[in-house]
Amino acid sequence: MVEEASQLAMLRVEDAPLLTGRGRFFDDLPAPRGTLEAAILRSPHAHARITSMRCDAARALKGVHAVITGEDYARVASPLMVGVKLPIQCWPIARDKVRYTGEPIAVVLAEDRYIAEDALDLIEVDFDVLAPALDPLVALNDDAPVLHEEMGGNLGSERSFTYGDPEAAFAAADQVVEVSVRYPRNSCTPIETYGVLTEWNPHDQSYEVTANFQGPFSIHPVIARALNVPGNRLRLKTPEDSGGSFGVKQGVFPYIALLGACARLADRPVRWVEDRLEHLTASVSATNRAITLRAAVTATGRVTALDFDQVEDVGAYLRAPEPATLYRMHGNLCGAYDIANLSVRNRIVMTNKTPTGLNRGFGGPQLYFALERLMQRIAGTLGLDPLEVIRTNLIAAEAFPYRTASGATYDSGDYAQALERALTEGDYEALLARRDTARAEGRLYGIGLTAAVEPSVSNMGYLSTALTPAERAKAGPKNGAQSCATIAIDPVGSITVQIDSVPQGQGHKTVAAGIVAERFGLNAGDVRVVAAIDTSKDAWSIAAGNYSSRFAAASAGAVSIAADRLRQRIARIAAAQLNVTIDDIRFADGKVFSIHNPDAAVSFSRVASAAHWAPATLPEGIASPVRETAIWTAPELAAPTEDDRINSSLCHAFIFDFCGIEIDPVTCQVRIDRYVTMHDCGTILHQGMVDGQIRGAFAQAVGAALFEEYAYDEDGAFLAGTLADYPVPTIHEIPDLQILHTCSPSPLTPLGAKGVGEGNCMSTPVCIANAVADALAPAHGPLDLTLPLSPTRIAALLSAEPPAPAGQASPRKPDGKGLSGQGQARVSATPQEIWDLLMDADQLAALIPGAHGVKQLSPTRFIADVTLGVGPVKGRYRVDVGLSDLNEPHSAVLTGKANGALGSGSGTGTVTLVEDDGGTVISYSYEAAVGGKVAAVGGRLLDGAAKIVIGQFFTALGRKAGGDVPRRGLLARLRARWGASS
Repeated sequence: MVEEASQLAMLRVEDAPLLTGRGRFFDDLPAPRGTLEAAILRSPHAHARITSMRCDAARALKGVHAVITGEDYARVASPLMVGVKLPIQCWPIARDKVRYTGEPIAVVLAEDRYIAEDALDLIEVDFDVLAPALDPLVALNDDAPVLHEEMGGNLGSERSFTYGDPEAAFAAADQVVEVSVRYPRNSCTPIETYGVLTEWNPHDQSYEVTANFQGPFSIHPVIARALNVPGNRLRLKTPEDSGGSFGVKQGVFPYIALLGACARLADRPVRWVEDRLEHLTASVSATNRAITLRAAVTATGRVTALDFDQVEDVGAYLRAPEPATLYRMHGNLCGAYDIANLSVRNRIVMTNKTPTGLNRGFGGPQLYFALERLMQRIAGTLGLDPLEVIRTNLIAAEAFPYRTASGATYDSGDYAQALERALTEGDYEALLARRDTARAEGRLYGIGLTAAVEPSVSNMGYLSTALTPAERAKAGPKNGAQSCATIAIDPVGSITVQIDSVPQGQGHKTVAAGIVAERFGLNAGDVRVVAAIDTSKDAWSIAAGNYSSRFAAASAGAVSIAADRLRQRIARIAAAQLNVTIDDIRFADGKVFSIHNPDAAVSFSRVASAAHWAPATLPEGIASPVRETAIWTAPELAAPTEDDRINSSLCHAFIFDFCGIEIDPVTCQVRIDRYVTMHDCGTILHQGMVDGQIRGAFAQAVGAALFEEYAYDEDGAFLAGTLADYPVPTIHEIPDLQILHTCSPSPLTPLGAKGVGEGNCMSTPVCIANAVADALAPAHGPLDLTLPLSPTRIAALLSAEPPAPAGQASPRKPDGKGLSGQGQARVSATPQEIWDLLMDADQLAALIPGAHGVKQLSPTRFIADVTLGVGPVKGRYRVDVGLSDLNEPHSAVLTGKANGALGSGSGTGTVTLVEDDGGTVISYSYEAAVGGKVAAVGGRLLDGAAKIVIGQFFTALGRKAGGDVPRRGLLARLRARWGASS
């Protein structure tokens, strides 16, 4: 079946320009003459009031055209739409208050990016720092810091649902089994960051935007509304190529609104390319979710009811399209299992973190981490084999099409057959034997299993499930998932296809070209596919875009429908020319001919171009074959019912995974020994690309399982701002996997295809977690696991030391944490001479690296203006230093605070001066806490930068005081150069 379905074996048409450096990504596109470059000043605090902002110095810098603040934006534009109706305003740039580290607070527009970045250092902002709310469960407390005062709390939405009779099922259960899990924040980190080019046309009051957005889908009207223009006055274009998205580039839309307003205010085109630190700190991530999940279970392991309590952390704003991540899987809450009774409590909470958005598999990883951990816990509680618990609960083949408790229609499948094939072809028995051997040798080896349903082609009405039936009735029905494709034939018979899927590396052009070429008997290379979209001229709808694995099932289906319609017309034209019936017509090798007389043939290009050159010769009643646009939607995607049932997606693939892992007892590192994944994604349109999608999702899932987490300090500072501190796995950390296929075509899609691009992002993290739990179970029993399963977390499980809270750094010591150090340096001057230098503001200005000036406000207080670079970031600080416990000329205690574009910091230090053989030994120690942008570069870079600055200071001090000490060998010189830290 799989082999029959894999009709497109062609090479990718996208690859040649990419491999030869001729791709056209956003940064490769030309900008209009007079375009200004934008740089964004971002909040160093997670939660603070803006008490004042001084931009005059930045505006005065040569080359700066404008500095735009939140108040400027509000003069020409409006807040962004909130995901559900709430009494808050979601501005793309802060006005009176900042609510997450990295939130935009000003935009500099300059002749080039270098000038714009320099101008950011000249903007002075004063904050009244507030306590942040970071943990979503704590944020629900009455005494938690409140992000939006107009709400009176941080709860953005709460809904409860009941399907079937879960209360009776729990009352009759032989056993109730429960898990409480937390799924962390992470991101799919595309290699290309956000890029936006905006232009304002004052004559027709319109915007033209080029952005590497993955839409336009439902966000286009959100942007138009924010910019105060009707939809036909917002032209949105995407580049031909995109360096990945995985859902993340949906989050560029607030910057489209922000930079569109900037272009209007400046009356010049504006261009902005996000840097990597900005992307990690302030672009969208997946939601973190706390889930308590209970199951009513019989003695044989049959689950009769589920009870979900889900708390979704969407960050500082409930920004569209959220709460998509929570509700996308609403119809699939029972996964691959036949469970008739279900109760759900959904709460959406706002915290002082970056607003969330779509990430590959959105909603699926969070759901299955809880559900499949529960299934393993059920097996352990009842003393059953986890495989048997899965088998016992799978939906039977004869039940399809299957209606889930919460309303989804599973279109086709034979889950039991797919599972058994996976066990056989993946040699599960050999993996069991491997585990037995390893354990007999005392090694930590475990096996994990996961069954999952991967939904695709999202119902545009699923989000309205977050509203009550009364609210939905007032707002009007939302449903469907339209896909558009246009095929045009030019005067020489060449074919161009326009697709609405906005691909980001998946190979949509290749598949679309193959479908059209097959219909017309042409080579795929003869068909040109245009993937860039332009909302002013191309067919699109609010479902258009690249998300929810919709291409194969929906967009490719629209291409097929348009091709079939044109083929029928061209066949009628050819039949008239060849004097045969239309049923006799065939297409092959660039010709149209009669099946009964192949010599009776005409070239495809001649027949196809007839509508251009000789329209009068077309058969009577035939529509012109010059162009065909197909717009397809599935009637099965209805609006939510009165009892809140929703068919949240059109089609549903099945995945069964199993893996073996081993834990190194010394390093506590998890090694994936073997991984097998079985997929039923319906009709396979291109085998190589399907397998590529599976491998890509698997790679990102390995990162989520073992490496990646967006961590925040207790003050809300972001701690994963570089790829050194947010470790994305490379090819060396990603093992090979065995991919297996079975096929049950979808009866609901034009080509029988289902989605496949997100499945392993859903199934793999929990499969690995289950394997880790299995490895540790003999010695430790049932465990609550939190991703990522890093060596630090595994070590905590193997010892009595508790792990750090999920998504948060270890708490600080009361006296500060972040930077600390101590050391010595020897200078050829007396202690009094050194003391006098240190107390002289003009001398300090010459000694401190990067100092622009030092002012002495009193005998014990100094103010310095300093520029510092730390790793990938550089910024200007205003440093306030006070002296105490002075013992001239022997010792002093320094206390300092710093604020600037890099963030904020505070700390204390001691300096002692001891006379030594005609010179002075200076000893120092310090502890400092840092926050904001500078904290995001990570401890290693901060520590190294501190040592460099200290070394530079003492080198300058030695020269100023009377020359360096004699050289004492390479090691001693290096110690002196690096501050002699010990």
